[in-house]
Amino acid sequence: MKKTTALLLGGGLVLGSLHASANDEVTLQLKWVTQAQFAGYYVAEDKGYYEEEGLDVTIKPGGPDIAPSQVIAGGGADVIVDWMPAALASREKGLPLVNIAQPFKSSGMMLTCLEGNDVETPADFPGKTLGVWFFGNEYPFLSWMSTLDIPTDGGPDGVTVLKQGFNVDPLLQGQAACISTMTYNEYWQVIDAGISPDELITFKYEDQGVATLEDGLYVMEDDLEDPEFVDKMTRFVRASMKGWKWAEDNPDAAAMIVLENDATGAQTEKHQTRMMREVAKLTAGSNGTLDPADYERTVEVLLGGGSDPVITENPGPDAWTHEITDRALN
Repeated sequence: MKKTTALLLGGGLVLGSLHASANDEVTLQLKWVTQAQFAGYYVAEDKGYYEEEGLDVTIKPGGPDIAPSQVIAGGGADVIVDWMPAALASREKGLPLVNIAQPFKSSGMMLTCLEGNDVETPADFPGKTLGVWFFGNEYPFLSWMSTLDIPTDGGPDGVTVLKQGFNVDPLLQGQAACISTMTYNEYWQVIDAGISPDELITFKYEDQGVATLEDGLYVMEDDLEDPEFVDKMTRFVRASMKGWKWAEDNPDAAAMIVLENDATGAQTEKHQTRMMREVAKLTAGSNGTLDPADYERTVEVLLGGGSDPVITENPGPDAWTHEITDRALN
């Protein structure tokens, strides 16, 4: 960015300019706190990929009280990282979010249960208490239960939904038979708490046929009518995907870059290195372009919610675009 300095020399005011490139500003709102789940963006910043594209990118961490959709609706971000279920639910409610890129190819979401809690298959869920994240993260779970025709309002034939915090305490303290975990995060928190993998039963959404797309990049539909914004997002996506591929190839180094950007100091090298290696499995196979088949699969899961689906109609092709990735990759 262009900076101007004012120097007082010999009683006279002398203006001097430090000529740096006037980079275009971009604000990215993350879905969660600074961690390897978002390594590609931190790598792109650290390695100068954004600067090479003429961008000045501000990366805003998320948190338990931050909904990316609300941030972008309020003008606090140009682009957000969000899960597609939450984005499509927001779109149906009137917030016109559009997916412009999909760095994550696979889902890392699963339910993790203690072996002694009498849950060996999904048929054992009725009568149990299951920990579920909210703030938009509940949609894949609710669709799954609807697919299984299992009510979520308790009772012997249904499940009791425990509004789970972003920790694993309900499982460790016996408050829930199963809790929501990610392959790259909470599952390992359970392991670090002293429980061995042999004592756990996991149900990956991918394996259950109810996986939905996670960690895509979304913007407001009206912004895509501005050629300058489209150009800026093209450069942003190109640099971000370069960062993601570097992170895949250098997971340990990428984890260290994430740690350097963690202002809270809450993350550990062990956890972030392990997380980055697991996240790399989810971004593998993606060049950033949304696969229409993955989109349709996600929509089908969300529509299959019985009497209470996450979305009530197919959002159609306006909910995503290849314009940005086509420009970025060609």
